[in-house]
Amino acid sequence: MQGNLSGRARSAVVLVVASLTLLACAVCSELGERVLVGLFGPPSVHATEVHPVSGDGVFDHSQFERLLERFVDGEGLVDYAGLERERGALGRYIAAIGAAPFDALGRDAKLALLINAYNAFTLMLVLDHRPINSIRDIPADARWEAKRWRVGGAVLSLDELEHRWIRPNFVEPRIHFALVCAARGCPPLRRDAYDGALLQQQLEEQARMVHSDSRWFRFEGGPGTAWMTALYSWYGGDFDQVSGSTLSYAARYSAELAAALADGREVSVRYLDYDWSLNEQP
Repeated sequence: MQGNLSGRARSAVVLVVASLTLLACAVCSELGERVLVGLFGPPSVHATEVHPVSGDGVFDHSQFERLLERFVDGEGLVDYAGLERERGALGRYIAAIGAAPFDALGRDAKLALLINAYNAFTLMLVLDHRPINSIRDIPADARWEAKRWRVGGAVLSLDELEHRWIRPNFVEPRIHFALVCAARGCPPLRRDAYDGALLQQQLEEQARMVHSDSRWFRFEGGPGTAWMTALYSWYGGDFDQVSGSTLSYAARYSAELAAALADGREVSVRYLDYDWSLNEQP
């Protein structure tokens, strides 16, 4: 009798575990990557505009722009071998960022500086570890968590720059179309530096470019499916805060998606595979 009870108990446990597994699969199928992102991905933030609109400080990005013009092509791919020969110029620009009058800059000038800083630091990080096929080939403690980059006197990691200095302090999800982590899955690196006076135009150009390229976005009207860059999954809360949902935000740049939502049609979201291969010119 005792043996029979133990067998029944084991069967009950198996059934419970199987049921929970099926439930977990159903939840993940419904929510996709957003479930995993909440557990293992970028931290969630609630953005607030904290910086004064105007400021009397200035910072010159022309040195960085000259490097971008020379070593970034029309597809946003980088000639790292050529850039290696100009490592000194990139280093001088990075040193200037470290001494930048950050507090004296206006809001858009601050954000332009931080975006350029992230992109310049990432370029130097790749140079430091070449040859690599992906930024993820760099050891984790030397990559996004390495506290080695100086901005206006503060020493930060790339993660701190993005998740503590940029995302929480600017209500601006378009930054995700401007920050480039050296992967082909990122939106392309521009051939000009971000500039406070041009920032709104530059960010809008980046957003429109992303939503007009099937590598990052496409809408299939028949089945009602929006295929979206994984950036919308990883940073969904940033887009939700501004537009209520990632679909509503993407609809700003897709007339077909906007019409489908306005008609009350059901639209499902699928996330495109993210290409982590290095954004290097062939």
